This record gives sequence, C-alpha cells and structure tokens, in this order.
Amino acid sequence: MTTTSLPTPTYSLADWCSGYRSQPEEYSYPVTDLEGTIPAELQGTLFRNGPGQLEVYGQPVKHPFDGDGMVCSLRFHQGQAYFQNRYVRTREYLAEQAAQRPLYRGVFGSQKPGGPLANVLDLRLKNIANTHVIYWGGKLLALWEAAQPHRLDPATLDTLGLEDFDGLIPPGGSFTAHPKIDPGHHGDPRLVGFSAKPGLSTKITLYEFDLDGQRISQHSHSLPGFAFLHDFALTPNYAIFFQNPISFAPLPYLLGFKGAAECLHFDRHQSTRVILIPRHGQAPIQVIHTDPCFVFHHANAFEAEGQVVVDSVCYREFPQLPGGGDYTTVDFDQVPEGQLWRFHLDLNQGTARTETLLSRCVEFPSLHPDQLGRPHRYLYLGTAATAQGNAPLQALLRFDTQSRQSQLWSAGPRSFIGEPLFVPRPQGEGEDDGWVIAMVYAGDRQCSDVVILDGRDLAAGPLARLKLPHHIPYGLHGSFVPEIF
Repeated sequence: MTTTSLPTPTYSLADWCSGYRSQPEEYSYPVTDLEGTIPAELQGTLFRNGPGQLEVYGQPVKHPFDGDGMVCSLRFHQGQAYFQNRYVRTREYLAEQAAQRPLYRGVFGSQKPGGPLANVLDLRLKNIANTHVIYWGGKLLALWEAAQPHRLDPATLDTLGLEDFDGLIPPGGSFTAHPKIDPGHHGDPRLVGFSAKPGLSTKITLYEFDLDGQRISQHSHSLPGFAFLHDFALTPNYAIFFQNPISFAPLPYLLGFKGAAECLHFDRHQSTRVILIPRHGQAPIQVIHTDPCFVFHHANAFEAEGQVVVDSVCYREFPQLPGGGDYTTVDFDQVPEGQLWRFHLDLNQGTARTETLLSRCVEFPSLHPDQLGRPHRYLYLGTAATAQGNAPLQALLRFDTQSRQSQLWSAGPRSFIGEPLFVPRPQGEGEDDGWVIAMVYAGDRQCSDVVILDGRDLAAGPLARLKLPHHIPYGLHGSFVPEIF
C-alpha cells in the first residue's frame, strides 16, 4: 500500500477564518494609505460583490454563500482611488433588520433558530444578491442566480429595486449570476445571460441584450433531469452548459433538517453531460458526454476546426463540507480541489477528450475580455501556495496555455486572495497587456488590501497596494468598467 504525504499547510486556519467576519459598517472615503503607484492609465470603476453579513443578530450562517450581499466600488482616477461599500437592501434583508432576527433559511444550510420544527416546509427563498455585480445598458445590477437582480445606483451603490428587464423575468423568476459579455462576434458587444428552472427536467432560457439593454433574442430549451447550473461558456455560435452528475433528494430540506444545497448528491459513476445550445437559428441542441466532474466556473471556450474547446475549473466531485459541519471547521484535506481542465469537444463525432492543464488548486479564472469566445493564451487564477493538495487561495497565477508555463505571485503565509480581475490597458498590445486587480485579506492586521499587478509580470509583485483601514469579507465576483461615476 502506497501512502501519499500531504503538503504541510502554509496558512493558519484561524487567520483564514478571521476573514469571514461580518462587516457591519458602510464606508465612503479616498484611499490614502498606498504602497507603490497606481498606474495613471488605469481609469474607471471596479465593482465587487460578496457576502458581507455572515451572521444575523447573533445567528451565524452555516456557509458563507448564505450571507447577505455587500457591493464595493473602487474608483480610479488620475492615480488616486476612492472606496465605497453598501449592503444590497433586498426585501428580505430589510425584513430581518426590522425584526432583528433571522426570518429565512439559506440554500447552503443556514437555518432559522428553533430546529427542524421552525424550518419544516418553509421553502421561501431569501434573495441575498451576493454573487456578482455588472454594469450594462446604463444599469448596475447585483446578481444572485436563484432570483431577480437588484438595480443599484452606480455612484452611491444605493439599492433602487428589483430589475426584471422590462418584464422578461417574471416575479419569482431568476437570472444568472454569470452573464457573459460577447465582445463583438456578431457586431456590437452583447450581454448574454440565462435563467434555469430545475426539476425533474430543467428549463434553460437564453437571453441576449444589446448595448442599450434591449433584448435581441430569447429562446428556451428543456434538459432531461436535474441540472445545477452556476456558470456557462460562450462562443460565437454556442452557449455551453455542463450538466454535472448531480441529483437532488429534497426530503431533508422539506422536513427542515438541511438546506437545499446540502441535499445534492454527486454520482461519480455517471458522466458529465456537455450541452451545446446554438445561439442562432433553429438547430437542435447537442449533448456530449465527458468525464464525471463538477464545475462552478468556466475560464473560456472557443471554436476550432469542427471542435469546441472549453477550459474549466473542475472538481472530481461536488465540494461539500464533510460531516455536515460549518465552514469555520473545514478540513481542506477532505474537500476536493479545483483543477484547470481542457475539454476538446468533437461536434461531428459527438465525443470529448479531456486533459488537465493545471493539477494544482485553482479557482476564479479571468482573462482579457476581448478574448471571450476566442482562442486565448493567458489565464489568471487564484491559487493555493503549495503545488499539491487543497488549501485557501493565497497567490495569483498567470498561466500560458501555449507554453504551459506558470508565473506566480504569493501574498504571503498570512494573506488570502480573492478573484483576480484582468483589466486591459487602453490601446494595449497583446492579451496580457493590462493589470490584474485582486482583493487580499491580510490576516496579520485583519484588514483588506487591493493589489494591482502588471499582467505581463505577476512575479514582480504589486505595482500598487491600497491598504484599507478595515476588512472586507472574502467576496465572489466583480467587474471593471471605464466609466467613473
């Protein structure tokens, strides 16, 4: 019997957990504590979303994904930066603030106090608006995939109300937290998004919007079986979904014992189904079977000589917390790590070939926005400090898909990284000519920093480090626009 030794942790679990404290304050101030220099060409606004409230009047959430959404903005202008953060005032958030107690269950296991009897048959969804934030058609939208978006004021981050895209999303309907911006494959850029209604079969409705936010197209398709769809990939001709081998056994959820996501079951003996939905025309969808895996996030996809190539962060099984514990007691060695896989989909043969591009723990892939749906060379990802095993993200990685070489910058043993975002340099040359911006939680001072690195040379370290005088809990996704509000 061969024993595999695990790498020695480079982090303290206490440091990591301290980044998940709630942030009750809402700030608005110019950033004055700065190391290095903000590039003068970096002009625009960075928006970022994530769970900011991780307990409701003394009742902690069981999983961070159940925390109420808090949107941050960082405006860059003439080498200076201005920071703001505001909670999304959802109807449910305001109701709990008024009641001063939890009123809703969380999808990922957070329950109302009182045990199963207090939660049985309470199937109401709390729109936590905590996953992503985008600016499109003159509207800033806070997104959560199981409900309608919330529209925010891009200058103040005040909540303006629910957004239904002129009636496209009905009351109780949903819109993805991962829309894609087509950079102009068919003329002007488009926003492409979807809604999914899972059940015994899953209905996917695909939407495309022009620069003014007006609908260009809409069509719906049904997939047999339950589908957990967090993200999708986009090419000029296809919207691509991975139907992971996941089933939903709802009885513990209905009886008040578990959250809905705790009732998902991964079957490692079943294949993952890749669903290719044509964006145009009436061609039928195509289904290709591939290796069993679970995908939260796709890096990119492109078409090449009768094939579609998809790069995705894949887990060998659904990454649930073992034993029903909460996230503060997680043993990373018992949870599968995400790896970067490449899928070669032969559309003529209906077959798939899989290869591992990066075996080390990675998440939150990003690339030059003009490369979306096109062949790409460079990807930027958050990664663990060690090359093997699962661990929190503590470094940024630049991966060259042609040479298969990696470049890495580590934030240090007491710091933890959020999603890297690639921002192109105006009139830049090459898909790595720009900046990588990420939020870093510094465990030693229990505050957050924003780092700006050169996309061509991550190993050189930050060009600028903006040191915030407080912490921002670990977030999920964000976006950058050249507008300054």
